[in-house]
Amino acid sequence: MIQLPEKVKQIIQTITDAGYEAYAVGGCIRDSILGRIPDDWDITTSATPWQVKALFPRTIDTGIQHGTVTVMLDKEGFEVTTYRIDGEYEDSRHPKEVTFTPNLIEDLKRRDFTINAMAYNDEAGLVDIFDGMKDIERKLIRCVGDPAERFTEDALRMMRAVRFSAQLGYEIEEQTCKAIRQLAHNLSHISAERIQVELVKLVTSPHPENLQIAWESGITAVVLPEFDACMKTQQHNPHHCYSVGEHTLKAMEAVRADKVLRLTMLFHDIGKPEKRITDEKGIDHFYGHPSLSEEMSRVILRRLKFDNHTIHLVTNLVRYHDYKVEPTQKSVRRAIMKIGEDIFPLLFEVKKADTDAQSDYLRQEKLESLETVHRIYEQIIAEKQCVSLKTLAVTGKDLIDAGMKPGKELGEVLKALLDYVVEDPSRNRKELLMEEAFRFSQ
Repeated sequence: MIQLPEKVKQIIQTITDAGYEAYAVGGCIRDSILGRIPDDWDITTSATPWQVKALFPRTIDTGIQHGTVTVMLDKEGFEVTTYRIDGEYEDSRHPKEVTFTPNLIEDLKRRDFTINAMAYNDEAGLVDIFDGMKDIERKLIRCVGDPAERFTEDALRMMRAVRFSAQLGYEIEEQTCKAIRQLAHNLSHISAERIQVELVKLVTSPHPENLQIAWESGITAVVLPEFDACMKTQQHNPHHCYSVGEHTLKAMEAVRADKVLRLTMLFHDIGKPEKRITDEKGIDHFYGHPSLSEEMSRVILRRLKFDNHTIHLVTNLVRYHDYKVEPTQKSVRRAIMKIGEDIFPLLFEVKKADTDAQSDYLRQEKLESLETVHRIYEQIIAEKQCVSLKTLAVTGKDLIDAGMKPGKELGEVLKALLDYVVEDPSRNRKELLMEEAFRFSQ
């Protein structure tokens, strides 16, 4: 059932031959049981870090004060950690001190969930004192020991519980759930970078809709309060049959599990609660919500320390998610020029997911129109029609060589030339554009 890689076997064998214990432990064992390929293999041992270092020619002191040494075999690293008992946690995340122990059971006791608290080596077989196997069979996320203790030690474990439920399609055990509701406020002590990692893993999982569990248990109230406002905002409008938050969850489910696309669907309507107005017929409208959603998503993504490239893509997709493109070549070319060649192709997936998460009202017509625009877009790309300065037959250098001065005016002339070509792609000829450039600069 569990096939240890040769290098993992080699490390375990080297340590046990020296008279110590060693096991593969944690997520790699869980994934192996589930028939998945583990991302990495962690090893736990009764040997101290210094004893481990003495057994291998190449090691890196990854976290030696917490018992972790990375053993290097042929440029591949494996974390080897001494059995330990964690001392008092001072920041809802890290133990103030750790005590090494020769006892595997003591080490497994400090782990987060039963499915992550199993150890294995070929000689002893599976060590599973907390019924992790049973919880895998029951499809259950359950804390090792007292959930309140585990979450008080490390508040991030509450987000991990929801994330594992989303990745594996498991339910969270009742007492574990109850402890999350009581202690969710402690997530305010966790760094934005750690929150970001868990949020991305959750939204890119097979069950991004499990973000609702994070809402029900009070997690989003701390890490993403803007989403809570969406869950409370109804949409009395023929185009919708869900609240803003429920529509958001459905839209995430409807798009492929790509980080940028899932984050876009998470934030595309985040500004709706503030923009909701109800007319005299009782119909809700959300005029101007795309630009507010863009602003809010930028603030949230920065708050959660996302990289600039992700922020650029997500905020632009949010900004244009509701942008109307007429199904004509000219209109599509203009839209590509306005929105950007990197953003525009992703917009089809965003618009389709948005439509799929709405009511049946005019859905077929919306999807057919989107499909027509997509066909036109593909034709424009296949014909290599000019839609940006990159493929314009004239460059800034050409204009400078012809006597035009560098500066703002030259930029304006290039924009005017692009506009001229987007109107009619057959105009993208150098000699014609050079003539037009001097006309535009007059």
